[in-house]
Formats: sequence, C-alpha cells, structure tokens
Amino acid sequence: HLNSSLFYLNSTALQTSARTVNNFLMTGPKAFLTYASSVQMGAQRGIRECKHQFAWEKWNCPESTLKLSTLNSLRIATKETSFVHAISAAGVMYTLTKNCSLGDFESCGCDDSRIGQTGGRGWIWGGCSDNIAFGEKISRQFVDALEDGHDARAAVNLHNNEAGRLAVKATMRRACKCHGVSGSCTIQTCWMQLADFREVGNYLRMKHRHARKLQMDKKPMRAGNSADSRRAVAHAFRSISKAELVYLEDSPNYCIKNLSLGLQGTEGRECLKGVRNASPWERRSCRRLCYECGLGVVKRRTEVVSSCNCKFHWCCTVKCERCTQVVTKYYCAGKDDARKQHNKTKRKPVTRRQ
Repeated sequence: HLNSSLFYLNSTALQTSARTVNNFLMTGPKAFLTYASSVQMGAQRGIRECKHQFAWEKWNCPESTLKLSTLNSLRIATKETSFVHAISAAGVMYTLTKNCSLGDFESCGCDDSRIGQTGGRGWIWGGCSDNIAFGEKISRQFVDALEDGHDARAAVNLHNNEAGRLAVKATMRRACKCHGVSGSCTIQTCWMQLADFREVGNYLRMKHRHARKLQMDKKPMRAGNSADSRRAVAHAFRSISKAELVYLEDSPNYCIKNLSLGLQGTEGRECLKGVRNASPWERRSCRRLCYECGLGVVKRRTEVVSSCNCKFHWCCTVKCERCTQVVTKYYCAGKDDARKQHNKTKRKPVTRRQ
C-alpha cells in the first residue's frame, strides 16, 4: 500500500498537483510514476464535475470539503462527501482509461479481448474498445490507498469509490461501424466506448439523490473489539447494492456559516433571475439559496469584459475586440440589506413644477 499521508485529492492541492502526486508516488512502485499526470487530471475532472452538478445548491462542492485524506480531522461521511468520493474515483478511472486508449501508456492499449466474437444479430466485436479494466485497476490502486483504516467511515468511503467506478462502466455505450457493398450495412463491427463524463456526473447525481444512510449496530463499535466492529460493518452493508451511494451522518445546515466544518453558508452566493435558457432548477436558485435560508436577494450591476467582434485573418489567426457589458447579478444577502435596497428602489423621484 502507498503512504496516504502524502496525497490529497482536493482542488487546492491539485493546483500544485505535480509536486503533491510526485511525493505520493515516490513511496510506491516506480511504475506508478507513469500514471501520475493521468491521476492528477482525473481527480481535477471529478472536482470540476462536482462543482458543475452542485453549482446552484446550498452545498456547492467547496474546496474546504474536498479533502479525501483519511488524516483529515473532519472525517465526516455525509451524502455530499459520498458524492465527492464517487466522482473523484470515477474521474481518475475515466482519465486513465481514456489515456490508455489514446496510446499514452506503453503498458496498455485497446481492449481486444472480444475481437472477432459474435456480439449479436448482424454484428461482431471489433474496433478499439476502451480498456475499462485497466482504468479500474489503476484507479483502485491509487484512490483506495487513501483509506488505511478499518472503521465504518473507511468502509463507506471505499464503497463510494467503487460506486463511482461502477458509474463509469454503467454509462459506457456501444459504437458500431457498418460494412458492406456500396454502403449497405451487411454486418457491423462494434466496440465499447466511454460516454461523455457529464453522463457519469448525471448518473452519480441521481445516485446522490437516492443515497442511503447506513444503519450501524453501535454496540460492537463502542465495545472496541475490532473483529466485532468489522462484522457490524459487513452486516450493515448486506442489503446495500454496490452501485448505491451510502453515508453515515446527516448533512449539516449548509445555509449557516460554520468554519469548524469549512462551510461558508449561502450569504453572498450568486443566484439566477431572468436568465434565458435557464433550467427550472436554475430558475429556482434564489428561492433555494436565499429565501429558504432566511435571506433576501439584492441585485448589483457589474461590468463584464469579454471577447467580441471576432474576425478571421488569412492565415491563420482570429482577432477579437474586448467589449465591456454592464450586467445585473443577484446575490443572497441579510434581510436588512435586502430591505434597504428594496426601499431605495421603491422611492420615486419627485419632479418639481416650474
């Protein structure tokens, strides 16, 4: 096993990920150095997807809660941390698998184990299937090495890691190519390929909504007998599917600032109003982030600089102008601040007659 104390899969550490992962890898087999950048990119991919999925939620995948280290003193196991573990493990597996198929590693390539076999009526296995077994194996060796405990939290984290890897498998799709005279599809060769990672994120988001709280028998845990504790953990998992996300503790109140838990609360968060093409979920963000948390909404006008009037110049550059646009944005604020702004906008200017 690798020394988990030297590797943290969080977004802050990933900004200096080359040094972090290299430190981690130096404690294990040198062959693992080959996969360092893919592990970094995979963890970052998972964090980006987490932030996308929870962008308009009270908990929005903040940096402070993304540490997966077992040494973190705030080792909570909520529904949200279950998603963090799953999406991170999925991101690492996905990236390793993708890079393997692209030929980035000498030690692996396409999964050709079924080439030539009949897959179904009118098609056979062929092409370059993504080598999911490789990605799964290396992801398990890297990510699961972060858990060196044998308690319920470690079991929950390992279970959610595995659920993330199963999500990558579950979203894979079959791609096919036709063969025949004059474009006729007499027979097809097909292969399995990874879905877009957004599909993996959507799949795990659904699993998060239906995550199950693990019901533990606490007597063996309190007794301190490690063998009894392990049996209690195994018993609790007996009725849980490997593809489900599980958690131990109820989520804290994400509306309220709680620095001991690394939570900033929702005051000051942006919400959406009057945005075209916004989803119903996004349109309700002000109600969810502000009103449900006992806050009001204030609007602020701000300048946004972006590229515009872009033109292609032969050959081969694109030149753009920098345009400034004033936009209105909405933020959660204390009710007093919101009331002051409301009263201010309510007052109409008095026009004096000459």
